[in-house]
Amino acid sequence: MKKILVFIVCLLALPINVFALGASSHAITVMDMDSNRILYNKNANERMLIASTTKIMTAIVAIESGKINDMVKVDDSVLKAYGSGIYIKPGEEISLLDLTYGLMLRSGNDAAMMIATYVSGSVEDFAKVMNDKAQKIGMKNTVFYNPHGLDEETENKSTSYDMALLMSYAMKNDIFKKIVGTKSYKVTTNKNSYVWKNKNKLLFTYEYTTGGKTGFTDKARRTLVTTASKDNLNVTVVTLNDPNDFKEHKEAYEYVFNNYTKYKVLNKDTFEVKNNKYNSKLYIKNDYYYPIKDSEKDKFSINVKLEKDKKKIKNNIAGIVEVYFDNKIVHEENVYIESNSNNNKKGFFSKILGWFK
Repeated sequence: MKKILVFIVCLLALPINVFALGASSHAITVMDMDSNRILYNKNANERMLIASTTKIMTAIVAIESGKINDMVKVDDSVLKAYGSGIYIKPGEEISLLDLTYGLMLRSGNDAAMMIATYVSGSVEDFAKVMNDKAQKIGMKNTVFYNPHGLDEETENKSTSYDMALLMSYAMKNDIFKKIVGTKSYKVTTNKNSYVWKNKNKLLFTYEYTTGGKTGFTDKARRTLVTTASKDNLNVTVVTLNDPNDFKEHKEAYEYVFNNYTKYKVLNKDTFEVKNNKYNSKLYIKNDYYYPIKDSEKDKFSINVKLEKDKKKIKNNIAGIVEVYFDNKIVHEENVYIESNSNNNKKGFFSKILGWFK
């Protein structure tokens, strides 16, 4: 009997390896791209250096500038670039779109410099646009000083949460999504030809990967932002200062895909308002989905707010429907009233014609 007890005590004394997401990262955020729900996080709001993941903002600003199809003549600003590059030379002619491919696939610091000076005239003015965009997206703890992420002279800082917001926003742009999901890209300019292979290893090793951006400096260490999609779940993962980033991103995706589903909270085909005071049908135009675990279905509540004064109804909008999850509002959708004025009211001449039928 004593031997058995000793054996049990020894077992209890052994170390137990407990799986934890982002175990080696200093900060991690796992976000549903469509709803921005945080599915997992650690130190999500701690401001840190972000290295070349900066270029996500550089790319989306370039794409939204309205100049993405312009031809750019490379100037001497690229000579100030160092570190990773696509090695373009002054006098070379290349499209802004191709520069953005070089920026995202090869992390070209020279491409970043050329994009900034072409789009805004200078790095300083381009940084202002980056910061304005950050504020509009909701990145409250982010500041950009340069378009590339090098941090010897100026330091771009953000949080894993803010960078997840940025990537979730950027992936809604079709041009950006195509660029970051490209494995290899060929470019021919007036002086050279290039073949660029994407540095995001997950595109080649994890089948559900849809995009991403790598980053590294001696001060920031390894930074990584990636996206993946499976079964209608579209997810962003951000890790800052993580030596095992690719491995941990894959584990984060597997955790989400194995534990969450997109739940249809609002169904436009079956939407109905009880005790409807209007004489017309009320409807919504869109379905709404939210990522949940199976045990979370009872955390939803729906609240419909209709205009009390019918005269205030504009463009057939009768009010809104609010979706709450865990007592917090996560979505609003317009509620429309089906106009039946044409069915109930006939013009004067229409009535006269009706008398002779």
